[in-house]
Amino acid sequence: MFTIVPTLPDMALSDVIAPQQTVPVKQAEELFTFFQQHPLFDWKNSNNGCEGRADAVCLLLEEWGIPCYKAWVFSGEYLKNHVGQLTKNWKYHVAPVLPVMNDGELIYQVLDPATDMKLRSVYDWAAGITQLAHSYHFIRLAQWYIFPHKNIATAKWNARNRQNRKWMIQSLAGINGLSASGKARLVFNKPLLKRTQLAFEQAKKQKPDW
Repeated sequence: MFTIVPTLPDMALSDVIAPQQTVPVKQAEELFTFFQQHPLFDWKNSNNGCEGRADAVCLLLEEWGIPCYKAWVFSGEYLKNHVGQLTKNWKYHVAPVLPVMNDGELIYQVLDPATDMKLRSVYDWAAGITQLAHSYHFIRLAQWYIFPHKNIATAKWNARNRQNRKWMIQSLAGINGLSASGKARLVFNKPLLKRTQLAFEQAKKQKPDW
């Protein structure tokens, strides 16, 4: 019997990952709950700002000395120009990844309250948001904010910079600063952006106690 696999790994786009430290499973679960409940993150706004939310979570984890990466999933239609769709009409999605040690086994677990109520392995996470096979998933270093739209396959993705940090804060504020309507909202929501920036800086001081 032929079985269709919903999502496939894309090794060409994956970074070489070799974690020097891992996260115990109990702490990983506590981190999921922490971010799921944190008022800074609107996980229900799933059609705006996954890059910003993923980067904000990773920046906080790095501030606390917790290892992290990012998991990406692309629809086959968007990445390979053939059949394959994600849920919610997404072309792609990105979320933070924790290298979790569970009973001596290293598992890369995706922290994404936008799509699930608990940690998921990268494969299960990608398969769960694949509506029509195939999608393609991979893990990249947390420093990569977004891909170059003209050549996704290139290794020269866009790393964090001052402009991306602005986009991150805008996404946390619920504003898509790249859209026409979002650009208009930026003009009238400067106090909101300032409050969001302050809330992000405050979140750095809120490392969960273990």
